[in-house]
Amino acid sequence: MADETGNDSQMFEGNEIVDPGNEAAHGDEAVQGGELVEVDELAQGDELAQGEDLTQGDELLQGNEMAITEVATPPTTRRRRKKSLVWEHFTIEDAAGGATRACCKLCKQTFAYSSGSKIAGTSHLKRHITLGSCPKIKGQGHKLAITIGTDNDGDGTVERRSKRRYRYTGYANAAFDQDRSYSYLAKMIILHDYPLHIVQQPAFTAFIDSLQPRFRVVDVDAMEVEVYAVYQKEKENLLQAFSAMPGRISLTIGLWTTSQTLGYVSVSGQFIDSEWKLHRRMLSFMMVSSPHSDNALSEAISSSLTDWGMKEKLFTITLDNDSLSHDIYSANLRDQLSGKNNLMLKGQLFVVRCYAHILDAAAQDVIALIHGVIYSIRESIKFIKASPSREEKFAEIALQLEIPSTKTLCLDVTTQWNTTYLMLLAALDYRQAFITLETVDDNYNEAPSAEDWKKIEAACNYLRLLYDSAHSIMAAGNPTSNIFFHEAWKLQLELGNGSAHEDPIFSSIAKDMYERFDKYWKDCNLVLAVAVVMDPRFKMKLVEFSYSKIYGVEAAKYVKVVNDSVHDLFKDYVAQPLPLTPAYAEQGKTDNATANGNNTQATQPSTGDGLQDFDIYLSEIATTQPSKSELEQYLDESLTPRIQEFDILNWWKLNMQKYPTLSKMARDILAIPVSMVTGGTSIFSAGTGCHVLDDYRSSLRPEIVEALVCAKDWLPNSTAAPEAPGSGLLKMD
Repeated sequence: MADETGNDSQMFEGNEIVDPGNEAAHGDEAVQGGELVEVDELAQGDELAQGEDLTQGDELLQGNEMAITEVATPPTTRRRRKKSLVWEHFTIEDAAGGATRACCKLCKQTFAYSSGSKIAGTSHLKRHITLGSCPKIKGQGHKLAITIGTDNDGDGTVERRSKRRYRYTGYANAAFDQDRSYSYLAKMIILHDYPLHIVQQPAFTAFIDSLQPRFRVVDVDAMEVEVYAVYQKEKENLLQAFSAMPGRISLTIGLWTTSQTLGYVSVSGQFIDSEWKLHRRMLSFMMVSSPHSDNALSEAISSSLTDWGMKEKLFTITLDNDSLSHDIYSANLRDQLSGKNNLMLKGQLFVVRCYAHILDAAAQDVIALIHGVIYSIRESIKFIKASPSREEKFAEIALQLEIPSTKTLCLDVTTQWNTTYLMLLAALDYRQAFITLETVDDNYNEAPSAEDWKKIEAACNYLRLLYDSAHSIMAAGNPTSNIFFHEAWKLQLELGNGSAHEDPIFSSIAKDMYERFDKYWKDCNLVLAVAVVMDPRFKMKLVEFSYSKIYGVEAAKYVKVVNDSVHDLFKDYVAQPLPLTPAYAEQGKTDNATANGNNTQATQPSTGDGLQDFDIYLSEIATTQPSKSELEQYLDESLTPRIQEFDILNWWKLNMQKYPTLSKMARDILAIPVSMVTGGTSIFSAGTGCHVLDDYRSSLRPEIVEALVCAKDWLPNSTAAPEAPGSGLLKMD
């Protein structure tokens, strides 16, 4: 029976504590932000022993504590009693119309509880207490824990038969950790490129104070220290991953300029891990006095390899430099780094040019050739878009001419050549509409001439080749090096044929593109061909087919160059295996022991079957007819069927035991970053020039710039992903 203060005594019925006014499960609902520990016990014989104490307490932060003790008397009849612990914090008061309201003992605020026979439940009352809505609790910074239970440590007659304990954890009652919050703030600044001085901006400090008044906002210097700590921690994690890297690493080099006389060199590494997954990670972002100097590049690369302990694991370097300086860069870098690293295939594959860069450069050549026509198209679109009436008029003309195109006329982004191509392509569809508009609107005088439209048609014809090739690379996600040969040889063939086009407009555009792309093809077709040989769907067959199309009767000598290079490279791997990492050393010993055991067993003469002479014969032919190498076996086997879902890395993973040495070679070759950019719109603007570091970052100390750039690359791939407080609301103890 409820006492006059509104507190109700409790009794056990079956295995439950029953609340007569709250039969819906309101009292048992998880309260986000609260912490609830509930223990149900069964009193033997459905009675509580005389004198048994039932203690209900609220644990508060800062040492505040409240305990209410009730002496449970043996009930004379079975009754249902209230179980919700909110009544330790609320009283029930009568209201008008026979209704009752729950009044908070701390802040005296009242809430609806019952109206006639309708019960409002207690969930809203729990939220008031556990989520800190009560101004008294919020003002004192309390952490509230609601606990119910009985103990059997005394001499009472209660027997504990079952115990259920549930804990609800959330943001409101999570322990505040200043250092953890600093780390999250540093990561936010790193990942979103916020300036370090954001911590001193009044709006930011006010926002933080509204969330957690106890958070002490630091100054810029302290934030630099925290950012660098995040960088160091992530670098240690990456060093551990590199220590188990089974193969070699290939680098990509980016050049950055600043508003000052200094520049930066970015070094990224691409590799395939032990699970045959492709990764690319930023290794360093180093300030140099002259980023375009090959000496500066060599020093940056050597310093980065030494820092990461990979001086003996360098395989290739991919640059985004212009073709005119490629030969100089290649020769100098090869000479400067060959003495410090064992270059495979005598360095013939060492320096690779970025494929996305050559696509961009070729596209810019086309745009430069017809820049006057492109200007007319831009002005025409501006004229049409200047007012709704002009747009309607142009749409009516297109409808009258029955133009079937659904393309939308829009201006291009001058730094992204794909948008220029799409603008010209749409304009080409509306050619007759533009011509008609000029005759009916005296204010419009930007319509291209017939020769201009021919130039647009020719430009779109060749830009389409570049556009489709770029999209093929983008579709691959994380492209391995084998896919680039398909794109490059088709471009080389099409542009070569286009140079002989009978129309002088078409041939002139194709010749300029072909001249640039042919230089790239001569520099890089060997590395692209070797990579596609590692594709079991094509091997040497696609090289033979494509070279016959490109070189005609001279194809055989070019095919021989590729074939000899593949065999020489394989010999390098047989002669110069990488030292095994600790994770693979034991595996190598086990494999060798197994292989040796099998060989011993195979050469032992069998006894008892009368075939001793046969065993001798097998031994003789084994010495006179040496078995084929792994490479020869691989090339001689039939091609793997070409299916759309083919995963080349998974194929090599499954065939590692069959081709132990060749698979190591394939791992390194397939990890070559043929393109420095592979996704997003950046592939359409890869060659617009050297990257420029903004003035703010240029003003920071070089080590902080490196920490910001590298950590931004590492954090999304970090293996130790942070768990947000309260992300798991229900835990079992």
